[in-house]
Amino acid sequence: MSQTLSSAAALTPAQVAHLQSWIGKSESLHDLIAAAPVAGLSATLDRDDAPPQAGDPLPPLWHWANFLPMARQSLLGPDGHPARGGFLPPVPLPRRMWAGGRLHWNADNPIQIGQNVERVSRIASVDHKVGRSGELLFVLVQHEYRNERGVALTEEHDIVYRAAALPTDPVPQPAAAETVAAWKREVNADPVMLFRYSALTFNGHRIHYDRTYVTQEEGYPGLIVHGPLIATLLVDLLRRNAPGAVLTDFSFKAVRPTFDLHPFTVLGQPQPDGKTIKLWAHDHEGWLTMQATATVR
Repeated sequence: MSQTLSSAAALTPAQVAHLQSWIGKSESLHDLIAAAPVAGLSATLDRDDAPPQAGDPLPPLWHWANFLPMARQSLLGPDGHPARGGFLPPVPLPRRMWAGGRLHWNADNPIQIGQNVERVSRIASVDHKVGRSGELLFVLVQHEYRNERGVALTEEHDIVYRAAALPTDPVPQPAAAETVAAWKREVNADPVMLFRYSALTFNGHRIHYDRTYVTQEEGYPGLIVHGPLIATLLVDLLRRNAPGAVLTDFSFKAVRPTFDLHPFTVLGQPQPDGKTIKLWAHDHEGWLTMQATATVR
């Protein structure tokens, strides 16, 4: 049986089984934690940081500017991502997003600028579901980052694939976000910021810079702000307001897309235990777009 999959029809059990054969697949990559991407991210987040030096700890979530998939131009798919297959399963559903993740840092062994780091990645699960909005396929990827002293960071990365938007699709009911918080910052994620973050993370996905593609092919009203960028801005809010805190755990979930058409807000509220910080983002209408929890020491 051919395993060529069509996005126009529902996935058959055989096709789902084929995609689930990727479970357990792994890959190992090595990368140098260089100073230039750190300086670029600092500028993109509008931080007034000192020039990065070898031995400086890498700020949390900034490792997403490393271990980048650098597919040849001829191997890119129509959405600007590397063509389906390889390490990730060849899911035919056209819309994909970074839905969330969970990270744990070894505070006694931070990743530092100038280190050579190995990332070992594994496909942990591939789950197929059908909901009110159509077919969904969830892929869970587990990463382990090691420097010369051992494991420095572990990460679980949730990817969701969805069918193309149709005019008859039900509109999900958004959730109103809390607006009272100890920490708050308004962010204008304009096309320039989205371009800079895409460049730093070598992200060719056209939903972040090609307005014609994202509106006509994927059915969104504007350019989509990267989920990892919003998560990074949430952690950056913590760093700005609690500069002495050491982040050990961070979990986040994307709830609703954020578009470049209006500024959005990132918010934070330390909890009574002194270790937990609730973080979230809402759009210009007050709808919750991302929720997160951080643990510090």
